[in-house]
Amino acid sequence: MTNTRSFLLGLSLLCACSTAAALEAALETNSIETDSTALNGESAAPTPTSTSAATGEVVELDKVIVLVAEGVITRRELEQRLDETVRMLERKEVQLPDMTSLQDQVLESLISEEIQAQGAKTLGIRIDDITLDREMNALAKANGMSLLDFRGQIITEGLNYAAFRESVRKELAIKSLRKRQVDNQIKVSDQEVDDLIASQSDFLNKDMEIRLRQILISTPEDATPEQLRAGREKAEAIHARLLEGEDFAKLAISESDGRRALEGGDLGWRPGAELPTIFTRSATLLDIGEISEVLRSPSGYHIVKIEDKRGGREAWIEQTRARHILIKTNALVNDQEARARLESLRRRIEGGDDFATLAKAYSEDQGSAKEGGDLGWATPGTYVPIFEETMNGLEIGQLSEPFQSEFGWHFMEVLERRRQNSTMKMLKSRAKQLIWEKKREDELALWLRRLRDESYVEFVDDRYKPAEDS
Repeated sequence: MTNTRSFLLGLSLLCACSTAAALEAALETNSIETDSTALNGESAAPTPTSTSAATGEVVELDKVIVLVAEGVITRRELEQRLDETVRMLERKEVQLPDMTSLQDQVLESLISEEIQAQGAKTLGIRIDDITLDREMNALAKANGMSLLDFRGQIITEGLNYAAFRESVRKELAIKSLRKRQVDNQIKVSDQEVDDLIASQSDFLNKDMEIRLRQILISTPEDATPEQLRAGREKAEAIHARLLEGEDFAKLAISESDGRRALEGGDLGWRPGAELPTIFTRSATLLDIGEISEVLRSPSGYHIVKIEDKRGGREAWIEQTRARHILIKTNALVNDQEARARLESLRRRIEGGDDFATLAKAYSEDQGSAKEGGDLGWATPGTYVPIFEETMNGLEIGQLSEPFQSEFGWHFMEVLERRRQNSTMKMLKSRAKQLIWEKKREDELALWLRRLRDESYVEFVDDRYKPAEDS
């Protein structure tokens, strides 16, 4: 049972606020009447009943089974969520555990959601209708439907659309709470990123060749502390000169004790997987042209420069440098007026006026206007689609026609394009994301456990109280 519980707990932590769960909460339920003393923990709520007109039998409608601080969980909520969970696991072809264990985990998930929803309310987290409408449109789009079709599908499945919207509002509030209490507290240091990448150096350097230069300040094999200190001080002084811009090869010739000193410290091309261990970290983490820190080995103190790399797992991207002029629309400036202004400015540039001067005077993009409209180097995905599509369709030096984006009306000119090796940037971004996700998973589990421990939870019906693990 313990293994099953662990598996399902992980599942509930990841899926507690899923859209599938939102579907459950949206199902219409009959109203629940609860004895006020039950809410104070003094006695269980009476079971609501209704008399069948056909048979005259008393029919049980619903029942409170758990009190959660200021809220309750009913048997019907549990049954609906349990049914949805079973269907979800069957779709994924996951072998079902015994129903008692599954029910315990599903009920615990409902308790956790209720605690979080109350926490969001306490902190004043409110999801307004505009945000909710945006999320509903996103859900419809994710399902390949218009919002109208999506609404129709929900109703066709027997769900109450208004209740579904409110369950999505609740989910968004819980996400906002988690972001505030957990996500925003997670930090990933550069050292953690470098350590993760370096730990994969054998894989990353496979099939890669690296050209290095080295400056070696040698120390005797049985060097005294004074000799070691002198060697380090000399190496650090050389390192400082390199950072100030002195030529590496020139300093290697004059200062290095290495065998290749007279060749400017050039060690030639080396297979990445066969580099000396002391150089592996630098070869993995440094980009072409970068210089290592002072490195210590039994031979002395080393400074390494990455002269070039070839082969291996490289990632190249096309970067574009463009400039633009933006005119925004408002109550006084409509689309026609904004476009007319840009067409006038465009004609002036074609007639010989300076783009940068006009951008500084007229562009309403405050960030780029002071730079003459220059947006700097951009990688794919930097801009909104219409802007990027227009930019990619231009030749260098070509002016676009005026076009509209969500920010207003623009025209632009492409200044330059280049191919950039983004291998290390890509690796660092991915490593940082992996570390963040792992930390977030751990912190979220701890936070949820703490919330649960600090919250008032009473099982009104002992039949639903989970059994203690053996």
